[in-house]
Amino acid sequence: MNDLPEEMESLAHRVDELEKRVHKLEHPAEALAAPAAQVAGPVVPATPGSAIERASGVFPVLGRAMLGIAGAYVLRAVVESGSLPRLAVAAVAIAYAVAWLVWATRAAQFAGAVYAGTSALILGPMLWELTLRFRLLSPAATAGVLAGFVLTATALEWKRERGPAFWVAYCAAAVMALLLSIATHVMLPFIAALLLMLVLCEYCTAQGRGSTIRPLVAGITDFAVWMMIFMYSGPEAARAEYPPLQTAALLAPACLLFAINAASVAAGTIQLRRTISVFETLQAIIAFLLAVSSVLFFQPAHAALVLGVACLGLAAATYAATFVRFRGAPEKRNFRVFAAWSAALLLAGALWSLPPAWAAVFLGLAALAAVAAGVWLECVTLDLHGVAYLVAGAFIAGLPAYALDALAGPLPPRPAWTIFVVSACAVLCYAVGRERVGEAWQQQLLHFVPALLASCAVAALLVEGLLRLVALFITPDLFHLAFIRTLTVCSLALALAFGGRVLRRLEMTRIAYAAVAFMAVKLIFEDLREGRMDFIAVSIFLFAVTLIAVPRLGRMGHKT
Repeated sequence: MNDLPEEMESLAHRVDELEKRVHKLEHPAEALAAPAAQVAGPVVPATPGSAIERASGVFPVLGRAMLGIAGAYVLRAVVESGSLPRLAVAAVAIAYAVAWLVWATRAAQFAGAVYAGTSALILGPMLWELTLRFRLLSPAATAGVLAGFVLTATALEWKRERGPAFWVAYCAAAVMALLLSIATHVMLPFIAALLLMLVLCEYCTAQGRGSTIRPLVAGITDFAVWMMIFMYSGPEAARAEYPPLQTAALLAPACLLFAINAASVAAGTIQLRRTISVFETLQAIIAFLLAVSSVLFFQPAHAALVLGVACLGLAAATYAATFVRFRGAPEKRNFRVFAAWSAALLLAGALWSLPPAWAAVFLGLAALAAVAAGVWLECVTLDLHGVAYLVAGAFIAGLPAYALDALAGPLPPRPAWTIFVVSACAVLCYAVGRERVGEAWQQQLLHFVPALLASCAVAALLVEGLLRLVALFITPDLFHLAFIRTLTVCSLALALAFGGRVLRRLEMTRIAYAAVAFMAVKLIFEDLREGRMDFIAVSIFLFAVTLIAVPRLGRMGHKT
């Protein structure tokens, strides 16, 4: 009787437990919503046995992969024996490799990678022997199988971003296409397969399923196209084993490669508003150079005109994208890259499509337009482009060489009309350019270069004109030429110093000091050696006056 209360208490406790269990069974939602700390059991620490269990799961995957490779060897033995139609066995072997690829897309990450690798290990050596040893597949058919292989991987892995089957299939197919193009000497079908892979990679990137396998595919494609250009641009005796190709077939790979990259960059940056990557920038440049090389080697008769017109058209398109789409964007990389491409394309287009004289004039006018647009838009990039065009036009026209001969060398012949046009463009570029407050030295250099070209051109033309004027009355001698040069340079230095003071243009003052330094060297090496005593005296007097006046004018300009 004494144990009755304890038994009653134990019985009540059991009844409460049963009621709680019945309540949980009748209300499962409440049980699931209970705090994790109350529902979950105690954490079981990891034991050596659990690691062994995880490792033991790897071995069945590897065992299945080995069975798959063994099956491939069986199919190879059947093909070699000839007991069955070889072409039918080859079709079965290709389907067998694709089946392993399908299995890879349905497995977990590790197993999928192993099964995809098994598929590649089956397909690669099998295609090599079917193409090179047994001659059952033509190179075009083999390239078609590789293309179908990557298309299958793309379709199966489309919903699984960066799935292992996609990576392995593209890597294996790209490498096999390159190796087979080298081994078979039939390059065009495999380059077509590589271009298809590149298109698929670019499309996946545009759809937000970015694949980092793209650089590998692009690099292999670039190398294959370059190798084709290298082989077919050499002498025919060096490519006796390679099939002959028409001009269109030789031009197509590099041009298609550039078109794919250009379309990808345009879609990504203009339509999708993405920042261009370093890889895309370099790849576009490489593709452009390959396309240019292809046209120059395989269509030399019309290469310059075709490339020039194409470059001018691309320059117009990239300039439009630069200033319509990218100039106001917060990220400036697109603006800088497209601006650099625009300038390079315009320079290349002018050099290829126009004769040298007209190219110099075109670049001089382009420089003037760029500087004026830079002032209007307050864009330093356009100022830089204008200076680049002006320097290129001056060198094409021969302005630096002409100015050097006119001021310090043997008297040059009558200048060509292009020198007058480019000189006028240099003067106008400096006149139109506007200095901004607080400019860095890089921006000051953009004003200094046109000023220097304009000053040298004006000085050279003045020497030419004065000498021809003197020749109307006397036959000029060397001391006459030395004195005319001294008079011209001293007068120009004083004019520049005065203009720098009045117009507050620092570049004019700097060039005035440079002219004084040039006069000091010229006085020693030309006037004192070639001059006559009376002319030497006058030259020294002019130099002394210039030496005194230029710093004084410069200080006056600084004070004002």
